[in-house]
This record gives sequence, C-alpha cells and structure tokens, in this order.
Amino acid sequence: MSKPLVQSTGRRKRAVARVRIRAGSGTITVNGRSVEDYFPNATHRMILSEPLRLTETGDHYDVDVTLHGGGVTGQAGAVRLGIARGLVELAPELRASLKQAGFLTRDAREKESKKYGLKKARKAPQYSKR
Repeated sequence: MSKPLVQSTGRRKRAVARVRIRAGSGTITVNGRSVEDYFPNATHRMILSEPLRLTETGDHYDVDVTLHGGGVTGQAGAVRLGIARGLVELAPELRASLKQAGFLTRDAREKESKKYGLKKARKAPQYSKR
C-alpha cells in the first residue's frame, strides 16, 4: 500500500472519519470494504462523493476511510468533510469552490443530552391531574 498524500479528519454528530487520500484510480474504501458494500444507500454514497464530483478529481485519487461512531448519515457527512479537507490540503485553489458549496463547514449540531425527571431531552412524562 502506497504512502498517503494527505490525511484528514471529518466529524459529524458522533461519527469520526479518518481519511487518507493517495494518487490512484478513484477507488473509495471504508473500513476495508468497498463504498457500495458499506453504504448500500445511494443517497449516502452521493453525499460522501460530492467534494470529488464538484472538483472533478474523482478518478485521480484513491480514498481510504476509517470510520467509527455515529449512525450511517452522520458517518457519510463525516467522510464528506474529511475528503473536502484533504482536497484543500492537496490543492489550495479548490478551497473557494468547496467552501461556497458548504463542504468545509463542520455541522455542529449534536444530540441534546437527556435531563433527569424527563423521558428524553425535552419529553416529559404524561401529566395526570388525579
């Protein structure tokens, strides 16, 4: 396995993606599996490959991703941010187009923590008058 050109990190909700980009033919592997195997939903695959499609560099680089935490959508968002950050590191002239598309912005929305006396973060038990 060749040495990566760039390593970057992407996060979304609880998901953390470590992304390695190396010169290649456009193969994306996630946790040692193909991207079609790991993300069977076409929407998730589209989300994570958007930075490559926008910059038209999809067939120039191989992307190797190590993912942990979170759900499927959060993981796809984390991979997208990691790929976008890696592409900016490789070619700083791509920064303007990626930033305008919103791929370099970390989505800061997190799950609100549960409060004591409540069933969830804000859902209270049913009120009973008698």
